[in-house]
Amino acid sequence: MVVSEDRFEKQLVSVLYSPKHLGYETRPVPVPGPGQVLIRVSAVGVCGSDVHYYNHGRIGDFVVEKPLVLGHEVSGVIAAVGDGVAAERIGSLVTLEPQVTNHWGEQSRQGRYNLDPEVEFFATPPFDGALCEYVLLPSQLAFDVPPVLSAEEAALIEPLAVAVASVRHARVGLGERVAVAGAGPIGLLAAQVARLAGAVDVVVSDPLQSARDRALRFGATSVLDPVGARESFRDSSFDVFIDASGVEAAIVAGVRALKPAGRAMLVGMGADTVSLPLGLLQVRELEVRGVFRYANAWPAAIDLAATGAVSLSELITARYGLDQVEEALQAAQRPGEVKVVVIPKGHCGQWAAEG
Repeated sequence: MVVSEDRFEKQLVSVLYSPKHLGYETRPVPVPGPGQVLIRVSAVGVCGSDVHYYNHGRIGDFVVEKPLVLGHEVSGVIAAVGDGVAAERIGSLVTLEPQVTNHWGEQSRQGRYNLDPEVEFFATPPFDGALCEYVLLPSQLAFDVPPVLSAEEAALIEPLAVAVASVRHARVGLGERVAVAGAGPIGLLAAQVARLAGAVDVVVSDPLQSARDRALRFGATSVLDPVGARESFRDSSFDVFIDASGVEAAIVAGVRALKPAGRAMLVGMGADTVSLPLGLLQVRELEVRGVFRYANAWPAAIDLAATGAVSLSELITARYGLDQVEEALQAAQRPGEVKVVVIPKGHCGQWAAEG
């Protein structure tokens, strides 16, 4: 193992024990094995899934049954490398693709490694995430960040990768019309990526006026209030619908807005079941597809951010320290907040001295 000059033995870790019960632990810093890198965490974006685990202790079949470290939108600096990894990587700012998969599994061999049933995804029970000071990851999942991107922007490559995967699955083409439900981070990024893919009309729906105003700055050609008396996706002339809300009423309205052979991408996670108009799906030959995370999206997402084609820094509305994780999770639930970021400030050497 090759390490930087920093001394590190212990680290501070934010731990979720049960719904709305967070605490802190001092844990050993892991040692990178062959092919791995140790990353000193620079920034962690708070995702809706982190908030859901905090509030409810579960998402569908994923249940917090033992202490869990949240956080999967991550950037950091490589502090040590294991055997087989070039020492020159130490000191590099990287963005992390937070999923370790079985390369030889059926889904991985077909390019769908995000669907690998053995995937170890950050902050998904039973696997810990990155609301701590140091994390381990295979070297190939730590992508170098161009100098034009900050550590905070690098952390938000993860939600941008979701948008890239969604638009790719939707096969958005030149001149097409796209409807997006939900103007949170994923909806805003999907709107931007859809425009880049060739959509000439991107209509974003959200009940919050502030969210609709923001969507107009993030690629939307127009916006609407889904609960307005006279507003909805009414004209049934959209080629693509992307749901980033998880709300059943929004999903049904979006599906009804599709013209024949339209494509609906379900990205937001809400109720386990929703009622869809099957007759409409049949007579219009509509395609409805779930979107689960991403695969092979990181290089494109980095390039989109680095060239300025997509704006990430403007998504950030609040920042907290590692000792303020509960405040960050609560802030992420406030109307008007878009992306809350946690920035660890301590170093392992400090905690080793104090421990």
